Amino acid sequence: MERICLDKSSLKAVDDYWTYRRIVGEDDKGRLFTPEQYEEYKRKVLPQRMKNRLYVSFGVPGGIDCKLIGPETQCFCTHRYKQHKTDFEVVPPERPLNLPCQVRGCHCSTYHYAPQIGTNHVHCRCKHLPRDHSEVTGHSCRKCSCSGFHSPYICGCGQPSSAHQTLVETKLEREARGRPIGRDVPYAAMGGLTGFSSLLDGYLTLETSGSEQDREDDCQQRSSASTVIQTSTKAASSVRLS
Repeated sequence: MERICLDKSSLKAVDDYWTYRRIVGEDDKGRLFTPEQYEEYKRKVLPQRMKNRLYVSFGVPGGIDCKLIGPETQCFCTHRYKQHKTDFEVVPPERPLNLPCQVRGCHCSTYHYAPQIGTNHVHCRCKHLPRDHSEVTGHSCRKCSCSGFHSPYICGCGQPSSAHQTLVETKLEREARGRPIGRDVPYAAMGGLTGFSSLLDGYLTLETSGSEQDREDDCQQRSSASTVIQTSTKAASSVRLS
């Protein structure tokens, strides 16, 4: 394996790029902003993003958050959360809150998490994968007469996947449920991630902490490493959220 050595200026450039990518996300349409455009983007978007952040989770209503959605988490439509609409100047009052996919040609009307076992998506009862089903609400199968995606998969929480739902909520709504909200961060499409422990499935976080308050405190402490000012070169260049 070839070893690559970078000097301090190169490391800073890598750090700056990853900070840019985490802030801008997909909003530059694949073409880097100029420094002036980048500053204007931050001036306009970051205040409303930090004010109107949306938290996205997958779980049984009234139960634990079995999966907290991050920018790289795939939707049923096969596109990632960061490829959906996640920023609003004013959060719509309607619930459920729809986050349509912004990839050209995709008909996904809102982000909908498709459960996975490791890196593999679960199968429908018809034996086909989510990608074999329509991204349109109802999710009829393209390969057979199956009228919708229904998986026999049982989540680690003990409930069938059919009992779960994808929940999009505001900071106030999440606080009202007694869930951790982390700190305000400028990064795009953070979804439900509030700290490193958010990357674990919900039932695993129950095993790693003795109480709900302990888990919340842990999320709050760990999330402090995710701000732009405090993110070190090493962390920004080596940590990828999924």
